[in-house]
Amino acid sequence: MTPTKTFASQADLEEKKISFTRISEHAWAYTAEGDPNTGVIIGDDAVLVADTQATPAMAQDVIRRIREVTDKPIRYVLLTHYHAVRVLGASAYGAEQIIASQDTYDLIVERGEADKASEIGRFPRLFSNVETVPPGMTWPTMTFSGRMTLWLGKLEVQLLQLGRGHTKGDTVAWLPGERALLSGDLVEFGATPYAGDAYFKDWPETLRRVEALQPQVLVPGRGAALTTPQEVAQGLADTRQFIADVYASVQAGVAAGQDLNAVYRATYAALKPKYGHWVIFDHCMPFDVTRCYDEATQYADPRIWTAERDVEMWKALEG
Repeated sequence: MTPTKTFASQADLEEKKISFTRISEHAWAYTAEGDPNTGVIIGDDAVLVADTQATPAMAQDVIRRIREVTDKPIRYVLLTHYHAVRVLGASAYGAEQIIASQDTYDLIVERGEADKASEIGRFPRLFSNVETVPPGMTWPTMTFSGRMTLWLGKLEVQLLQLGRGHTKGDTVAWLPGERALLSGDLVEFGATPYAGDAYFKDWPETLRRVEALQPQVLVPGRGAALTTPQEVAQGLADTRQFIADVYASVQAGVAAGQDLNAVYRATYAALKPKYGHWVIFDHCMPFDVTRCYDEATQYADPRIWTAERDVEMWKALEG
């Protein structure tokens, strides 16, 4: 392991190739080689966008792709969770409603400002034209708990909270008629799950509930669109295995009385051969192991990340 890595993703400056792929009759995937994805549902009379990109300037490219295939109004924006990289582009769409789970709304109240400052510091490239973000927070205009059904004409869209995983507010968009799922960061494909705000004990069970829907196609939070049942199964299995592997390694270290530094070094070394080729592995691991160590020791709920805490953690583990 390199003794000192460049803080978080500040070494990650390469622009990614964007794809806009139709995965079912009404669902589309906006993907960018491991950068955050956006899911799009084009109904009979309106469009829903799930996860907005990180800035209004970046959202304009999503809108351009949508306008190449439909002129229907973008009526709904869904925030699958509260992370800034997913929500700060929302204002660009001019949607009638910005929808989120009540848990996501509560997290924005509690830690939205701190998370925004933290994420922009971690991911400068992902916040292109950050000056286009309006002041303040992106606030949902409509919230729900558990489940909510939208009708885009005759198209049924179910918004479901299947359990805690990536965050406590995770929401998926499910098209039961065509078995298409927009998972947000509950599922990744060829990209390292960020678990700094996660619930390690719950996440695998939540993925089993995703699996129980039997999706045939899926837009993950990061990575290529999953366009066959085999790819969907792989994405679910890989995400679940990564979370389980981190948790098992951290638990073993905690049981042996090791401190966070020792647990991090051991977990990084154990997982690097298997997952080191995944996008943002080096970026995610300090945050993932720190949160997992917290959960395995004394913090049932994730502590708030601030820009200052990010740097302190990074120096302690990588500096």
